[in-house]
Amino acid sequence: MLTVESRMNLRGLTGREITDLLLDCDDATYQEWWPGTHRAFHVIEPGPGKDHLGDLVWMDELVGPRHLRMAAEVLEVAPGERVVWQLRPWRLRPPVRLTLTLRDQGAGVELCHTITAGWSGWARAFDPLWRLYFTDAFAAAMDRHVRTEFPLVRNLLHPSPSGSATDPRRPKG
Repeated sequence: MLTVESRMNLRGLTGREITDLLLDCDDATYQEWWPGTHRAFHVIEPGPGKDHLGDLVWMDELVGPRHLRMAAEVLEVAPGERVVWQLRPWRLRPPVRLTLTLRDQGAGVELCHTITAGWSGWARAFDPLWRLYFTDAFAAAMDRHVRTEFPLVRNLLHPSPSGSATDPRRPKG
């Protein structure tokens, strides 16, 4: 099993705000969140209920030098606490998951962003092949991405009255 994990604490946000944003995201909001880096994030096919389980979403973003485009199915939802997506390129179901775990703490939230890739049983023998895609350089780029991306949620959901003082995307002056 291969794991790429980033952890951080975010002040001024709750876990519920983050899960609500990700489960109800559309392209315009995603692009506003991180202009130029976030390209698209929207539901392709809704799941059977209103809880987002089974939603098939499209993600398109830049992570370091890579342009990532993929479909993913929402496998688990615990509002304010956890969302799990399984990547589904070309309608396949490779054993690759993106898990976002959140824990509210005082004036903020502890966030853990984890990508796991790996098979179970005899197919585990093929797990080293994941290193061809999930390289150390990719893991470092993903960590930088997560550490830039999630602090921007606060600016998106709670913009400062003046705008430029706390929003690194807006020019000063």
